[in-house]
Amino acid sequence: MQLNILCFVAGAWLLQQQAVLPEAGWTWALAAIGFAARYVDAGRATLRLARGALIKAAWVALGFAWAAWSAQLRLSDGLPSEWEGRDISVVGVVSSLPQAHERGVRFEFDVERVLTPGAIVPRRVVLSWWGSPERPATFPELGAGERWQLTVRLRRPRGNANPYGFDYEAWLLERNLRATGYVRPRAGSRRLTEMVHRPEYWIERVRQLARARIQAALPGAPYAGIITALAIGDQRAISPEQWRTFTRTGINHLMSISGLHITMVSGLVFALVYGLWRRDPRLVLRLPARKAAVLAGFAAALLYAALAGFAVPAQRTVYMLGIVAAALWLGVIESASMVLATALFAVVLLDPWAVLAPGFWLSFGAVAVIMYVSLGRVANPHWLVSWAKVQVAVTLALIPPLLAMFQQVSIVSPLANALAIPVVSLLVAPLALIGIASPFDFVLQAAHLAMSWCMAVVEWLSALPEAVWQQHAPPVWTVVLAVAALAWLLAPRGLPARWLGVAGLMPLFIAAPGALRTGDVEVVVLDVGQGMAALVRTANYALLYDTGPAFGPGADSGNRIIVPFLRATGVQRLEGIIVSHGDSDHSGGTASVLQALPVGWLLSSLPDLDPLMLQAERAFRCRSGQGWERDGVRFEILHPSAESYDDPLVKDNNRSCVLRIEARGGKVLLPADIERGSEEQLLRGPREALRAEVLIAPHQGSRTSSTSDFVKAVSPKVVVFPVGYRNRFGHPRREVVQRYGEIGARIYRTDRDGAVTITISAGEGIRVSPYRALRRRYWQTPLAEDPVPGPKASFQTGGPAPAGSDGD
Repeated sequence: MQLNILCFVAGAWLLQQQAVLPEAGWTWALAAIGFAARYVDAGRATLRLARGALIKAAWVALGFAWAAWSAQLRLSDGLPSEWEGRDISVVGVVSSLPQAHERGVRFEFDVERVLTPGAIVPRRVVLSWWGSPERPATFPELGAGERWQLTVRLRRPRGNANPYGFDYEAWLLERNLRATGYVRPRAGSRRLTEMVHRPEYWIERVRQLARARIQAALPGAPYAGIITALAIGDQRAISPEQWRTFTRTGINHLMSISGLHITMVSGLVFALVYGLWRRDPRLVLRLPARKAAVLAGFAAALLYAALAGFAVPAQRTVYMLGIVAAALWLGVIESASMVLATALFAVVLLDPWAVLAPGFWLSFGAVAVIMYVSLGRVANPHWLVSWAKVQVAVTLALIPPLLAMFQQVSIVSPLANALAIPVVSLLVAPLALIGIASPFDFVLQAAHLAMSWCMAVVEWLSALPEAVWQQHAPPVWTVVLAVAALAWLLAPRGLPARWLGVAGLMPLFIAAPGALRTGDVEVVVLDVGQGMAALVRTANYALLYDTGPAFGPGADSGNRIIVPFLRATGVQRLEGIIVSHGDSDHSGGTASVLQALPVGWLLSSLPDLDPLMLQAERAFRCRSGQGWERDGVRFEILHPSAESYDDPLVKDNNRSCVLRIEARGGKVLLPADIERGSEEQLLRGPREALRAEVLIAPHQGSRTSSTSDFVKAVSPKVVVFPVGYRNRFGHPRREVVQRYGEIGARIYRTDRDGAVTITISAGEGIRVSPYRALRRRYWQTPLAEDPVPGPKASFQTGGPAPAGSDGD
């Protein structure tokens, strides 16, 4: 049965890899045929083997069909493209814990009625209510469970699409949030009901009251957010700096309501009820003490998981505890592997998209490893030895998935967990729960004091230079090999040559991404929304051109998109960063990049005393005539002139650093935000210097740039517009796109295609690979005016057509 459940999960995972949602009818039929094979009498061994294989295929088909049917239901509740960006009046309920920040508040909203005639709105949306322009911003106090009438503007689910990046659209789909948007307060908003009485809203209101209780007891306390996360699962309460500390020390799994916390609370309740119940003979006659304790322990686990928002680790633990509780209640003993498999089946059955979450694999994988090294062993060592053995086994076993998903592993994790697990699970979490139910502040203050002692050591470990191992994303085959090698290495004593498991781990670290050849260049225009960020690589050189926008406090393109991409692609050092000018959509992530990895120099048109220029180790102003060569590729700054810095009338856009890259197979021009005046100035120079096969469109395709003369002078074969989905500027302008189309240029845009990778080599010419086209998924939202999201495959010119390409 355990293998059948794994096949079901494999089928659900397979569905999530599909570019187009398939019809599930044939998979239901295959599942039915496979299950019917169970009743076929198979006398021969070959027939029995065939029947077994057919049954396993039926379970895969069943998981695939179930996930497809679930996806069809969820996708059917969508926002029509014609209602994007229009005022819609709705009545509904605040269905989640409101998350306030300095500029507004964000919350999930269950739509009950649509008041605007003809409008179609999904049942669940996520909204932002932006505050007033004054500082600090003012906005209404929202309570979970309140019914409001709001005027909103919505858009279909859309997120940035980058290699190794976070898939926001998949995240929204898993949570059944089928549109995002914002409130239009001036159009009329009013609270209709103080509390809508439904169980899910009661839970969210309790979570909100608990958060308020912690904030009142710990005003301004540095670790109050951690106490909040441990008590109610509100991970957004933890600051980005603290999350970085937890990631570097490998204890981030403890900073939410994890399975360990739920198990500890359930165990404490079990022990308490069992000890008290057995002392009263009348209670024991009514119900045995063990059964009463089992019931109370499971109820505590269920309530704690509900308080946590029922995340995947909490679900897994509740299902496992429920199965154990049922077995103890009924007097039926189940194997540990069956308990884990049943919990796995329940999670995927209720949430087929759980297989997309890293936490799903890490949570179930960690428990499976603990069982693998603990159960069925002959030796019975001291509990401390067993605990140390489990810690080492889990640390080793999680290396392959952590490198595959996050490209980093904490080296100090065993030490940090040895301290944090008992402190957080046995002391801080129980005190936090008692504190939110108690009128006495000293309980929460004691929890905070214990957490501060723990954090003193954790922060010291995090500050160690070699606390984290970071590397490129390993190839898939090395991950599979490493998992098999670890299973061999952690096998029971007596298995011969267990040391071979260490050899099986080596490719995980050694196998590197394919390197470029001398004279080749790769330019990756990242999808950072409305803004610009491009990584330029040669055989041994990496340069970052612009760093995209800032998103909010502690969040920007640098730490959310660029740094993870650099780490995953094996870039451990940037020779330089060019920040073309000071606009926030081009410079917003610079500070995060400078903080995250070594950077040789910063070249920019920013003032000399700008904070970014001061943060860099070496900083220079860009000016025409600067140039350098790396690995047979020529780099040259064409603009601005040195004299422009003395002219106060020159706009920042027209002082953008214009970079020209010349490789053996072609040229790339990156003009940032130059406008008509700067284009005319460049046209007065040698026009041959402007000609390039690849152009990043000036100023994201605004009407003030890309004049006809400039377009003809560059004559690009490929044009990339780095723009955000439904951006407020209307970029790229239709007439500008048409201007490039008239000269036969192939057009890419990051809002449609995601990150665009351009590889130029002497032997193969120019190859363009749009990320969304190469990694399409059925949940991705196409542009309304462009139903097919970009080209079907990569585009190549100047060399032999790639295998499988239609040459289009």
